Amino acid sequence: MLGTLGCLVPEILGDQVWFKAGAKIFTEEGIDYLGNPGWINAHSILAVLGFQALLMGLSEAYRASSKGPLGEDLDISYPGKAFDPLGLADDPTAFAELKVKEIKDGRLAMFSTLGYYVQG
Repeated sequence: MLGTLGCLVPEILGDQVWFKAGAKIFTEEGIDYLGNPGWINAHSILAVLGFQALLMGLSEAYRASSKGPLGEDLDISYPGKAFDPLGLADDPTAFAELKVKEIKDGRLAMFSTLGYYVQG
């Protein structure tokens, strides 16, 4: 759902269309996030992909080791505790329903992204 926002904001701000934004990493000036060259400036696709793989691998290993916020008493796919400040998972019946709703919302978001690709 945030992908929609990521596609629309650059176009609304007049920067460029979303499907050409990633190609800027291959230009000499690279990608200036939020238009400020003093912040994160990406010049190498290999550095960006490597850094992303490292961070995601470390966070997933931490989660899967049962030492993180997951704990040992919950499902491996449920982050729990700190990620549920509203206590939405306290009732097992409601939690099962929320899981199904989340999957349906995710499928709808993927389908809407397909619409962006077709229009782009």
